[in-house]
Amino acid sequence: MGKKSAGERKTYRLSFMEDDTSNTLKSIRFSKMSLTIWAIIAVVVLIFFFYAIIAFTPLRTTIPGYPDAHSKRVAVANAIKIDSLESSITRWELYAKNLSRILSGEETLSADSLIQGGAAGYLERKSAEELARQDSLLKATVLTEEQAGISGSSAEKKLPLEGRHFFCPLKGVISNGFDIAMHPYVDITAPANSVVCATLDGTVIYSVYTDASGHTIALQHEGNIVSIYTHNVKLLKKVGDKVKAGTPIALVGNSASLTAGDHLHFELWYNGTPVNPTDYISF
Repeated sequence: MGKKSAGERKTYRLSFMEDDTSNTLKSIRFSKMSLTIWAIIAVVVLIFFFYAIIAFTPLRTTIPGYPDAHSKRVAVANAIKIDSLESSITRWELYAKNLSRILSGEETLSADSLIQGGAAGYLERKSAEELARQDSLLKATVLTEEQAGISGSSAEKKLPLEGRHFFCPLKGVISNGFDIAMHPYVDITAPANSVVCATLDGTVIYSVYTDASGHTIALQHEGNIVSIYTHNVKLLKKVGDKVKAGTPIALVGNSASLTAGDHLHFELWYNGTPVNPTDYISF
């Protein structure tokens, strides 16, 4: 390399020469400033190059802690399950409260009162004396009915599920079958606005709309049986209404945000445990 005189700005020359003949093949002149600028440009280009490789190729999944496609699918599935569990807890809280109020002769609660007031306002505390009084009244009522012979439905209550006649809630095609662990209900596909009917005589204990489940209605039947009808486009009954088997209670649709296609989500519960509706109903 060669340098100019000290009075001028120093420049440098990089030469490429043949070893045998000493002929100059290529000569590059540069200063410290230009060398610094080109070095910065090269570093920026390299940084952008490696960033593009990591950001826009599958190599980003090799970064520790970066969520891959499987992790994202699991996270979405867990979020859906959590939302479904929250909806089920709210539904069962309202069911328990309304059942208690019906047995004690009080007015039933609407779902709005539970949602607006929250679980704390819904599960108000009662004194031990009040609970004992209501329990005594309930026992006295049951004893009076048994002595007078007016509890004629007692024999029916003792019938097992196999001995009952279930009305088909909706004629259609089962698109998703029953699985006690992952899917404890059945999905029945049918045209939009098809009529959904009560499967047994019962009382409406839940009638509400939620973003996750859509328009949902639940019925309490004799013999500790509960039926639940979800994803409807419209509900025809309200909490406290008494219905007969085969009575229209809703119109099928797709009102939930996490579902696709017109179908009925149908649950059947016996003694607090979900059972397979296809074992007792011909869809």
